[in-house]
Amino acid sequence: MTDKEREVVVYSSPMCAPCEALKSFIASHGVKFKVRDLLMDEDAQDRLEEVNIRSTPALEVDGKFYVGEALSRDNVKQLLGL
Repeated sequence: MTDKEREVVVYSSPMCAPCEALKSFIASHGVKFKVRDLLMDEDAQDRLEEVNIRSTPALEVDGKFYVGEALSRDNVKQLLGL
């Protein structure tokens, strides 16, 4: 599966150092992704609430969500096929 076929979304909040680190890590590997800022995007807030996520960063890959320890660099590499 290529980047173009995979949908990658980072749910982020302002002043969130782990959010910035995740975005930088993904970008450094050339993976295309969308950023949804929870402060500005009510739909993004609702989306996370639907899946019972209350922290950032959150990573969505092809409709599946990952938070917390699931966002280790090794796991993110595996999720994104790096």
